[in-house]
Amino acid sequence: MTMIDEKNPGEPSGQDLVEQLKASGQLDALFAQIDAGGVELTGDGGFVPALVKAALERGLQAELTSHLGYEKGSSEALKHANSRNGTTPKT
Repeated sequence: MTMIDEKNPGEPSGQDLVEQLKASGQLDALFAQIDAGGVELTGDGGFVPALVKAALERGLQAELTSHLGYEKGSSEALKHANSRNGTTPKT
């Protein structure tokens, strides 16, 4: 059963996306490593903090793209006084 995300009607919910990843087998290797103790889930260097960091970094990049009005690496940067001038992890 497909659930609808109440915040974004018409879009699949987070649970639906997880189910799709599980059904496709894309999570099997990760789950196998977790089960074998090869992947730490929490703590310094853990999977969950790394996943949260990646999600935050991606969100910040999207916010910067929206604010500046052009995609990273675009030639549009030359037309703007306010442009990207490098990259630094923010989280």
